[in-house]
Amino acid sequence: MTADDVLAIFRTVLETEDIAAADDFFDLGGDSLLATRVLSALARATGEELTMDDFLMAPTPELLAARIGGVVVP
Repeated sequence: MTADDVLAIFRTVLETEDIAAADDFFDLGGDSLLATRVLSALARATGEELTMDDFLMAPTPELLAARIGGVVVP
């Protein structure tokens, strides 16, 4: 999954197109309930289940895409 794929999910969940790959989900107004929608969409798309801790450690489309790809984000 690419950062653009994750970005599309962010845009759908947050209902705005004004998001870039380096934007923090929570700075954009996302909350824990919306984050679970993102995690569910990612699980459906990839078959990989991320945790809320994963999301908190990687709250941008580019960081989440890297985490899905197996890159550990510090």
